[in-house]
Amino acid sequence: MTIHNKPVMPKASTSYVLMLALVAAIGGFLFGFDTAVINGAVAALGKDFQAGSVATGFAVSSALLGSAVGAFFAGQIADRYGRVKTMIVASILFLISAVGSGIAFTIWDFMVWRLVGGVAVGAASVIAPAYIAEVSPAHLRGRLGSLQQLAIVTGIFIALLCDYFIAVAAGSAEAPFWFGVPAWRWMFWTEIPAAIAYAVGALRIPESPRYLVAQGRDAEAASVLAKVLGGDVEAKVQEIRQTVLRERKPQLSDLMGRHGLLTIVWVGIGLSVLQQLVGINVIFYYSSVLWQAVGFSEKDSLWITVITSITNIVTTLVAIAFVDKFGRKPLLILGSLGMTLTLGTLAATFGSAPLDAAGNPSLTGNSGIIALLAANLYVFCFGFSWGPVVWVMLGEMFNNRIRGAALSVAAAAQWIANFAVSTTFPPLKDVGLGFAYGLYATAAAISLFFVLLLIKETKGKELEEMV
Repeated sequence: MTIHNKPVMPKASTSYVLMLALVAAIGGFLFGFDTAVINGAVAALGKDFQAGSVATGFAVSSALLGSAVGAFFAGQIADRYGRVKTMIVASILFLISAVGSGIAFTIWDFMVWRLVGGVAVGAASVIAPAYIAEVSPAHLRGRLGSLQQLAIVTGIFIALLCDYFIAVAAGSAEAPFWFGVPAWRWMFWTEIPAAIAYAVGALRIPESPRYLVAQGRDAEAASVLAKVLGGDVEAKVQEIRQTVLRERKPQLSDLMGRHGLLTIVWVGIGLSVLQQLVGINVIFYYSSVLWQAVGFSEKDSLWITVITSITNIVTTLVAIAFVDKFGRKPLLILGSLGMTLTLGTLAATFGSAPLDAAGNPSLTGNSGIIALLAANLYVFCFGFSWGPVVWVMLGEMFNNRIRGAALSVAAAAQWIANFAVSTTFPPLKDVGLGFAYGLYATAAAISLFFVLLLIKETKGKELEEMV
């Protein structure tokens, strides 16, 4: 009897894939950390640099302009030099921004350092999900891909927690902390360890198999695939090679119809813009200033902000659990309804409150509790719907031919809208908080009709079915 020896197929290592995804997701953590860490420092740096509301607003939102640049170029850099090298560049930019923001001499060079950090945020927002998708087995891709969103909201939480403890330990964000350096500067320096960890992690993970095949480095690609997928890796290398050969870079001209942009592209832009116009980032950039303006102490304001970020993490987990069960459209409708009611409540509460000597609404009696509940319920409504679901929709609503180009346009629109909302909040706050939140409530109401009239459900559909 002859025994035929079959080649032993390599087995995948789930723990190894998880490790790769976690390292890439540090970019998402820094994304969240970098955008939120300024929350506890806004008032202090405004006083330190004697900046007006317009300059302060621009200082907060200048990072978003950098994000648009980073997101636009990251894909091209990653295709040319590799995903890992792009991660290393992003980690260096995060480090430079953290150090520079803490040593800034004027509001103007502070803006430059924040702009550098924004480029890193934009790059991380593109490269982390791309790398995770390219190293993940199909049956794990959804859960591993969700690590990016979880990392972002966790980064927001840790940044706000650091702000809180530093401000409490120093007495206030303006007070001297270690070595006599003002506490608000240390808030930015807390980002340094994570930036270093990102660089060290990126140096220890392999390049994406897809990039390696595109560069003709098939043997290296097969080695990585053996660890992350197992099975017949040579067949997988061939499959990737064929895909790479067939692909054509998406062009903006693909998005044009007879009468301008295709309708589906406008819908994607609308989703992106409305996600920002409801004012969610006002909560994460300015909430400590907001709560101080209506009568809470700095310590209590920072603690309220930490609680809000915990709410954001919990609701992101809720969205991950239910988006494939309930569908995208029902979650968006529920979120729009909830945001309209809660933002309307905030607008009414702030608008009807008596003004103090500084012209800020004074929340007395139950009005403070109502505002707190409404703000956290608003974050809850956004967190299980328009936060993560918009990104899910943008990833699957476009057909294969236009997906890359349409996503880049929609993402650019989102950064621009984020910049506009973040820059205009300080001047709007000077006009009146009731007015500002009334505008966000109006955007939330518009988002409800937008979903009802224009959004088609994508749950359970293959990407190839999108038209």
